[in-house]
Amino acid sequence: MTLTLDHLQKSYGPLSVLRDCSFTFEDGGIYCLMGPSGSGKTTLFRILMGLEKADAGAVRFDKPSPKISAVFQEDRLCETFSPVENLRFILGKTVPEGEIRRELSSLLPEESLSRPVFTLSGGMKRRTAVCRAMTAPSDLIIMDEPFTGLDSETKKQVVEYIKSRQRGRLLIMSTHQEEDVHLLGGELVRMERLAGEAL
Repeated sequence: MTLTLDHLQKSYGPLSVLRDCSFTFEDGGIYCLMGPSGSGKTTLFRILMGLEKADAGAVRFDKPSPKISAVFQEDRLCETFSPVENLRFILGKTVPEGEIRRELSSLLPEESLSRPVFTLSGGMKRRTAVCRAMTAPSDLIIMDEPFTGLDSETKKQVVEYIKSRQRGRLLIMSTHQEEDVHLLGGELVRMERLAGEAL
């Protein structure tokens, strides 16, 4: 699925967050957005997901009603559910529990899969959120700083998992680390480029 930003603008009062942003994210690509805090990365993601409206411009998908999965800055898991139950919630009852457990075991120790999420470490919660986003049926995967709280070895493990589960879907991620771009093999897109300063 191809996604096009067409002169997108967004302000909060006198603060202009997105200024005339235009860019095309090609089908099946991996794109890593970089920019300082407040440069509009999270705002752009919220607009793409329909959680906020742009003040001007348009977001154009090349298919109707695209499905979007996401890793938010906050994990946004059901804290009283286990990792298995969190995935069950988005996958439905038709997917066997054994399949869900095998998927989660790619990133989490077996003994954590049935524990309530609120008892897990921050890193385990983050990995559960990544697993949920990658297993959800979707055309576009959005990841807002998905490696927060992960050590370098765990991050490499999560990166390999993401690459193995992308399966030709469009993936857009925000990060502060250029290393993440190289690990994922994605295209670096600086937020000032979206505003036309480097086009």
